[in-house]
Amino acid sequence: MTTKAGAIALLALCEVLAMSLWFAASAVAPQLKALYHLDGLHQAAFASAVALGFVVGTLASAMLGLADRLDPRRLFCAAALLGAAANAGMVLVDPAGWGAVALRLVVGISAAGLYPVGMKLASTWATTDMGLLVGILVAALVLGSASSFLVAGFGGLAWQTPVLASSACAVLAGGLILFLRLGPRLARAAAFRPAVALHALRDPALRLANFGYFGHMWELYAMWAWIGVFLEASFRAADPGLAGTPWARLATFAVIGAGAVGSLLGGWFADRWGRTRLTIGAMLASGTCAVLAGTLFGASPWLVVALCLVWGVTVVADSAQFSASVMELADPSVTGTMVTAQTCIGFLLTIVSIHLIPPVVALVGWHFAFAVLAVGPLLGAWAMARLRRHPESVLLAGGRR
Repeated sequence: MTTKAGAIALLALCEVLAMSLWFAASAVAPQLKALYHLDGLHQAAFASAVALGFVVGTLASAMLGLADRLDPRRLFCAAALLGAAANAGMVLVDPAGWGAVALRLVVGISAAGLYPVGMKLASTWATTDMGLLVGILVAALVLGSASSFLVAGFGGLAWQTPVLASSACAVLAGGLILFLRLGPRLARAAAFRPAVALHALRDPALRLANFGYFGHMWELYAMWAWIGVFLEASFRAADPGLAGTPWARLATFAVIGAGAVGSLLGGWFADRWGRTRLTIGAMLASGTCAVLAGTLFGASPWLVVALCLVWGVTVVADSAQFSASVMELADPSVTGTMVTAQTCIGFLLTIVSIHLIPPVVALVGWHFAFAVLAVGPLLGAWAMARLRRHPESVLLAGGRR
């Protein structure tokens, strides 16, 4: 691909294909639960192990400077192949054993060479449109994450089929990325400096931007990890005849995939309205959906899906704006460290919220389980409102705060 548009299109396709690995196990969790009697802890571990692996991989890559030492296309290819192998390994081990969880950890480590490296590849083509390029990459990540649920939604498939399909997609992504042409602005990433990482929490403006991100992350991946199980249970409660049908998994694909629209619209509105205004609005909307979703449990599937589609859009609409805010607020010499610290703490928080849902469901049922996720966006919106009033907020979005 020699043109900018062609290169970005190819990169987005590779991201969609490779990121299908992330929820490959979660997409078939209902089948695995029925076949192997998995408990809530084990189902949660399928998702949280990927998040933990992503943190490990992100830190290792930053400390070793892999994206600068290696051709990013080759690094992406190697990560895609590693993730594909670890993901495919699930069909060879006992899904109810911890070996399967360990393989999900490796998938998470490999993901650190997919999405962040994809951002670096996109930045080589950026001029004044980095916001748009980030939005495209986030949309690709969302579609890729949702794609496993689409494959799992085809009725009559053994659980191994969606898992192997996502591995095949990742292998294809690893091959296609080698045909990507780098843009003219390939630059070294800002070095990771652990000694100054705490500055992300000491500086008032940076701290508020990071707290906004942490609130966002508390909700996002737990919602993605459990929305399929919620929809399956809700459909069954509304109509027992829907049990075992693919509709809940297809609805899950639509709900998560709707976030692609949210990320693109979020970037567009943030550039025009300002980052804090967009993030506050998105988090208040998604937090409201988190509370309302449970109240509709067991209601008409059409009504439940309609609300969840709105949730799927709003929960992602602000994703790209937090890292953009940190990059605008931080000194350029520590930007790499600030973004890495933000990402790692955010994904560590997701592990807690992902594992919190099963015991809450056991205690109060699905009617109130997702309400605990609303705490994150509520606090995040408060932090971003504080940031909007901070003098340094004029650095955001060209002065649009």
